[in-house]
Amino acid sequence: MNENHACCSTPEWAEHIHREVLGSLLSEIDLGHEMLEIGPGPGAATEWLRKRVRRLVAIEVDPESAHRLAIRYTASNVEVVTGDASRLAFDDASFDSVGTFTMLHHLPTATLQNQVLKEAWRVLRPAGILVGSDSLGCTELHEFHAGDTYNPIEPSSLIARLQTIGFDHVMVSVGYDVRFVARKPTSEVSQCTS
Repeated sequence: MNENHACCSTPEWAEHIHREVLGSLLSEIDLGHEMLEIGPGPGAATEWLRKRVRRLVAIEVDPESAHRLAIRYTASNVEVVTGDASRLAFDDASFDSVGTFTMLHHLPTATLQNQVLKEAWRVLRPAGILVGSDSLGCTELHEFHAGDTYNPIEPSSLIARLQTIGFDHVMVSVGYDVRFVARKPTSEVSQCTS
């Protein structure tokens, strides 16, 4: 990531994520006991999330960021793992919830984004919840990511993408960012009602 991302490590950014994103998105959602956070980076969402679950596993692809986060959360309910979210090393149905906040735009292709979302679906328990947010594409953010990967999600495609993977009860909200909540069905076969 380029040097502009240093702002993502500040207390101000964490406060913004806590107040403006997580608080409003997750205020009425039960995250269960065990949650997987994909791509925590410097951990802006991690502190808020860990207070709402018994066990939080954070998977981070960047070894330096993962190491700093692991030190920060030593002897807590947070387990930090260095790894690739497109190939999660967790068993099927391992978590009650999966969250990804302001990281999907760092994946270079929609195919890779979909693979991460498929892995989230795989590791969720039946009736598990996927929650997330990401930035909307705009010139300012394109410039902010100069020399870095910037592939914003197209909000109008997100419902179909999540349903194709197998999620149901999909909700996508677009404001100054895109937010989404989806549920893994309680059974492999979805039943249509008329």
